[in-house]
Amino acid sequence: MSDFRYAVNVLPKPGILDPQGRAVELSLPHLHVTNVSKVRIGRRAELTVTAESEAQARAVVEGLAKELLSNPLIEVYALELLVPQP
Repeated sequence: MSDFRYAVNVLPKPGILDPQGRAVELSLPHLHVTNVSKVRIGRRAELTVTAESEAQARAVVEGLAKELLSNPLIEVYALELLVPQP
């Protein structure tokens, strides 16, 4: 058994209203930032899974991302295998 560390990044689907992202985008000119656009605000969950293989750990994280950490009607997610720190 090994430990595998993952991050699950969740964002609103393209075309879904993102009021937080819009608020940030509208604030940028007040900070004299004019070259940033299409701001999307999401969330990130990091977790460690103990499993026989990376494939088994990823399957657990994929299931959690689909069933618990995101709303598939309005959000998309991406899994990121994190490299252990030395």
